[in-house]
Amino acid sequence: MKQLFLAYRVLATVVGCSIIILIVIGIPLKYAYKVFPDFWVGFLENGSPGQRFGADINLYLGTAHGFIYMAFLVVALLLGITTRWPIGFLIVTLLCGTIPFLSFWAEARAIRRVRAEHPELAAAPPV
Repeated sequence: MKQLFLAYRVLATVVGCSIIILIVIGIPLKYAYKVFPDFWVGFLENGSPGQRFGADINLYLGTAHGFIYMAFLVVALLLGITTRWPIGFLIVTLLCGTIPFLSFWAEARAIRRVRAEHPELAAAPPV
């Protein structure tokens, strides 16, 4: 269970960071020219280096995030089954990986619960 707990912590952190990068950097860079077309002339207009950078972030990080999120779902589900989380707690934990910043709250909540219920994992170093 120690390895499963570590995998959960790593995947939850990576999923949380990647969705924040996508939402805060990738999507605005890619689509800013559509929202305020006159304001971004030269820097973020369609086909500009800034817009292409945002498109690349969305393409590559977005794809990676999707695969990592699927791995997170499997690991979180296995951890939830192993530690016998209530179904409501498990569903909230799984869904929070899709919401920027809220994913870190759900991760901390799950880690507190696992460490409280399994004292042998309480000594595990933070990621």
